[in-house]
Amino acid sequence: MVCYQCGVRLSEHDFCTGCGADVALYKKLLSASNRLYNEALEKAGVRDLAGAVSVLKQSLKYNKNNIKARNLLGLCYFETGEAVSALSEWVISKNIRPAKNIADDYISMIQTNQTRLDTINSTIKKYNQALAYCYQDSRDLAIIQLKKVLSYNPKYVRAHQLLALLYIGEEEWNLAKNELLKCNEIDANNTITLRYLQEVNRMMMPEDMVKGSGKNKAADDIVRYQSGNETIIQPGRSRDFRIFSTLFNIGIGIAIGVAIAVSLVLPGRLKQAQSNHADQIRIISEEMDIKTAAINALEQREKRLLDENENLTAELNEIRSVPLSSETSDNLLQVAALYILGPPEDDDDEISQIERIAAYMDGVSLDELTYGDPAFKILYDSIIAVIGKELGDLCYETGYGFYRIEEFASAIPHLLRAFQYDPENGEALWNLANAYEQNNEIDKAKEAYAQVIEFFPDTDKARRADARLVEINITGA
Repeated sequence: MVCYQCGVRLSEHDFCTGCGADVALYKKLLSASNRLYNEALEKAGVRDLAGAVSVLKQSLKYNKNNIKARNLLGLCYFETGEAVSALSEWVISKNIRPAKNIADDYISMIQTNQTRLDTINSTIKKYNQALAYCYQDSRDLAIIQLKKVLSYNPKYVRAHQLLALLYIGEEEWNLAKNELLKCNEIDANNTITLRYLQEVNRMMMPEDMVKGSGKNKAADDIVRYQSGNETIIQPGRSRDFRIFSTLFNIGIGIAIGVAIAVSLVLPGRLKQAQSNHADQIRIISEEMDIKTAAINALEQREKRLLDENENLTAELNEIRSVPLSSETSDNLLQVAALYILGPPEDDDDEISQIERIAAYMDGVSLDELTYGDPAFKILYDSIIAVIGKELGDLCYETGYGFYRIEEFASAIPHLLRAFQYDPENGEALWNLANAYEQNNEIDKAKEAYAQVIEFFPDTDKARRADARLVEINITGA
């Protein structure tokens, strides 16, 4: 354990022997983080992955640089099928400790295997499509998609849970229970799984059987009489025989009554029933004609909607098929290499590392990343999460320099990138809106002022932006 200010190894005292800083609370935080990591490790050992994830997140709140906790969190995510979340945690871990970090092996395991990358991409797309089908109440299509997802990744817990929920909705209790048991094999103490399983078991429980009580002894009646000096004992008719005789007599009476009804009452009733049936057939025929016309109209509408859907799907596929340009991918890889390895040793240029990174980031297209290979988008997001604020500060400094000398057209791109890199930089967004207005780009200015109000409410900038919007709308500028 080292001091957070000077890096000197800490002793048993509550102060740093190197710089004198008070490290009592700092030690408690690190100790709490390590204790939570050990607790999560025990939970992961018994496959309580959901509990381990919750504890590891708490551990990282105390110490975000806890490399072991972050790597274990990535493993828990990966074991439950959340490959993207796992990769994000490992990339952050790698950026915190570039050397001697097992996260290197985890990242290489995924990124160097193109088949695995394609499988992860297909899994995410099909799971999202299944969710869309659920929102459209197309349960059959959603079940088909989820089965494909689980064929690619059998450990995807969320897919098992969603499939079980769909089976519950269809009252397929056995199939739902099978899926939930598979979830338990992967994550033994997942709250959602346990709640679903409790409901399924309750629905599958048989009704209580009512048990009868009492003895069922049937005793025969006995007839006794005297014959001279002898007593004759003769078994009488049993209770079962008497019951049978009574029922037989009742049956004969019912049969006679039915015969009378058939001969006297039934013909009139049959005639009336036939008349009623004819009326009902006529009404049903009229209703069927109306429904047939409605079905034809709905079929026409369905055909029209399917044609529109095919056209929209083709347009969407055309948009998503835009390949990632070599310029964007090369620049992004240059940024990653420069951040991890630093500038070349033989480079005598006085440009700082962050300025070099910013120069390469200028050549990265966000539109291409959005529709290109997801791995590059993950890499971009990870880089921004680590050095986005530094990039934002550098771009803001350059853009504000142009803004002060009223070169608004030159200031706009720098201020725009400053806010993209650091969305918490309210000054960059405010000055960007002003630059748009001064450069007579009124629509963009109004949009930027509206973003100031949305992202920074209850601030002085938000009130000034609101006033500027009112003035622009009144003057029509």
